Amino acid sequence: MAAHVIETMGLSKAFGARKALSDNSFALPEGAFLSIFGPNGAGKTTLLKLLSTLMQPTSGSARVLGLDLKSQAELIRESIGFISHRSMLYLDLTAEDNLLFAARLYGVTQPEKRVAELLSTVELTARRHDPVRAFSRGMTQRLSIARALIHDPRLVFLDEPYSGLDPHAVEILDGLLAGIREGRSFVMVSHDLRKGFELSSHVLMLARGRQLLYAESSALDFEDFAAQYHQTVGMGVA
Repeated sequence: MAAHVIETMGLSKAFGARKALSDNSFALPEGAFLSIFGPNGAGKTTLLKLLSTLMQPTSGSARVLGLDLKSQAELIRESIGFISHRSMLYLDLTAEDNLLFAARLYGVTQPEKRVAELLSTVELTARRHDPVRAFSRGMTQRLSIARALIHDPRLVFLDEPYSGLDPHAVEILDGLLAGIREGRSFVMVSHDLRKGFELSSHVLMLARGRQLLYAESSALDFEDFAAQYHQTVGMGVA
């Protein structure tokens, strides 16, 4: 098992002449929860897509779960989960069929048993035969979490998972995340400073594609952190 779940070394991504991410370097220990902050266009989603193998870097390198991002992307994908504010579910399939489809793609042993366990975990057993298009936003997000966990990933990426949730759905998601943290590492993109900070063990602040701050949350005062964010990021000074 790698000492660091993620290591980036000068990781950069350009789209033509525009640099979306520049010279990003950090090491995240196993079992950590990293929250990534920054304004729109800061490079947060680009970094998340790079680390989750959804795109390739222009320059620099990274290791995820001890594997090389460029040459071992397929192996990385076998051990990660991805939760987005977009469900990535098949709306006309039932909750159960969505999870069974994902389980078979990953070669999960005893897929029916695993699906039943996860539906119970996300409190959707009673709705297992209903099509996803009939679900509320909160229910859809809970099913997305189950899909992302179907193969028991060591590392989970979250792209604005709280977006569009009502207060009750936020409470349920909080409980689910707390229940699955043991033995896993997380990387989350968030616009909610307080929520992201509270969940995190480490924080990363980006602006204009550049890394402004990487630190353990316990070493920071939230009010000072929030002030720095608004001064250097919220005001666009980078």
